[in-house]
Amino acid sequence: MSSELIAVLDLLEMLALSPRTGVLICLLAIAAVGDVRTGRIPNWLVFGGALYALAYNALYPVYPRDMGLLVALGGLAVGFASLLPGYLLRVLGAGDVKLMAMVGAFLGTRGAVEAVLASLIAGGLLALALAAYSGRLVQLLRNVAMVFRGTLLGVSTGVGGLALQGGTSAGRMPYGVAIAAGTIGHLTLDQLGLI
Repeated sequence: MSSELIAVLDLLEMLALSPRTGVLICLLAIAAVGDVRTGRIPNWLVFGGALYALAYNALYPVYPRDMGLLVALGGLAVGFASLLPGYLLRVLGAGDVKLMAMVGAFLGTRGAVEAVLASLIAGGLLALALAAYSGRLVQLLRNVAMVFRGTLLGVSTGVGGLALQGGTSAGRMPYGVAIAAGTIGHLTLDQLGLI
């Protein structure tokens, strides 16, 4: 076997066999598949996963010498608060917000911030790919331009709510896939020592 293949297999083993990351990756895979198939992320999955993460982190903290439960609760709050504006603007579903909160409970505060950023990047790339595939890329770019103009106008005039008026949707995207891809990408880069 080549040394690259051995390195990849070692990485997969480290991620999958850890009670923290292995369980998280399984839950993310279930959430992503469910979101694609049904457009929903089940509450039993996110609440059960969050409870597991809180209990596990209370016993085995993410960061040595930390109060594991507090760091997990902080991560849960970061994950929830990060995507809540998207839900309030009706860009994301409630399941997406709860899934990101669950991820935060697993990863703690620092890991939650990094996973949110990675998920947003993955979501942007996925949105571009799906819009291009469905022939709606021009509509997506128009929508982004409209939101950008509305946001600038709102900031300059002090009047809110201009960013989301009008426009035609470029389609629905299963954001659970973006959260799964971004989080797993973050875990992989973290395990490789690249972040």
